[in-house]
Amino acid sequence: MPLDPALNSLGFAKPPSQTRVVVAMSGGVDSSVVAAQLAEEGYDVVGVTLQLYDHGAALAKKGACCAGIDIHDARRVSEEMGFPHYVLDYENIFKDAVIDEFADSYLAGATPVPCIRCNERVKFKDLLETAKDLQADCMATGHYIQRKLGEHGPELHCAADAARDQSYFLFSTTPQQLEFLRFPLGHLASKAETRALAVKYGLPVADKPDSQDICFVPNGDYAAVIEKLRPGAADPGEIVHADGRVLGTHEGVIHYTIGQRRGLGIGGLSEPLYVVKLDVDAKQVIVGPKEMLATRQVPVREINWLGDTAFDAQPEWHVSVKVRSTRPPREAVIRPLSATTAEVELLNPEEGVSPGQACVFYETDGTRILGGGWIWKG
Repeated sequence: MPLDPALNSLGFAKPPSQTRVVVAMSGGVDSSVVAAQLAEEGYDVVGVTLQLYDHGAALAKKGACCAGIDIHDARRVSEEMGFPHYVLDYENIFKDAVIDEFADSYLAGATPVPCIRCNERVKFKDLLETAKDLQADCMATGHYIQRKLGEHGPELHCAADAARDQSYFLFSTTPQQLEFLRFPLGHLASKAETRALAVKYGLPVADKPDSQDICFVPNGDYAAVIEKLRPGAADPGEIVHADGRVLGTHEGVIHYTIGQRRGLGIGGLSEPLYVVKLDVDAKQVIVGPKEMLATRQVPVREINWLGDTAFDAQPEWHVSVKVRSTRPPREAVIRPLSATTAEVELLNPEEGVSPGQACVFYETDGTRILGGGWIWKG
């Protein structure tokens, strides 16, 4: 809630009934609660759901957002709460901006994070512009992250519930987008509170399970999706030890990720081995002992900086960083090379740092997200 009593709960100096808010509705419990709560508070709510791929082919698939059943669920919530709901066909935009890059990144030996690209290139770009076309004052989502007003304008902060925090997936939100966005769930202490609100509003999705998979990757089988998108991509090759020994063969580099230990198909060895490198050109999966995964120097590009002064205005920044969504932040030093590129030095080595993943920057002693960028091979 804003500190200024003259402002409504979304930060505008007018009654909720005169404040239009577009709510991005995935059909899940989080965005449904946001829409219901704002509608109950008297806001002029417009629900929008994106059809991001052929949901007819995904009706039988559970555990991922944006499938046909989710569009149906979003519509039911809007009918229950009495506000308009629209479905926008973003299938071509989604394919061009997210799916194609996902496939190409995997083929290049990287480990992409398509959910970040979807937020950056679809939800917070095209959908946000659509919200403005609908004359909305702001757009609200069900993400677990906080927007706080600082001395220099809106800031991005971690969610109150560390277990639900989605800051890793939202680092590329720009200051301009942050002016327009609202995240009403970020202050909640737990997901149980969200579900309790869903029950309070009588929402039909109150007991709906959380999404687990990437929406266009059924059952987490990335390789099957890549082979469908890029026929012939799974060329066989050799599994090679870092010392040069050929240990076996594989059915395609796309079946492997940096740090992988299980399912290598090279049993009978005395030492546990991990994937330490993917050589796409040579079609080799290179394996080695765990200590070879330890990395201190991380090259980062396409940096989105959310600090109060220019990123390259000083020689280094002392921050904490996440190199994977499931890892806790670690202390690091960022040395800018330009306004959008940097070398990140981890004070303690991390294992399994992989090109294609994001490196997200945090205040060392606080909750603020300072931006982030994409890890690459350097």
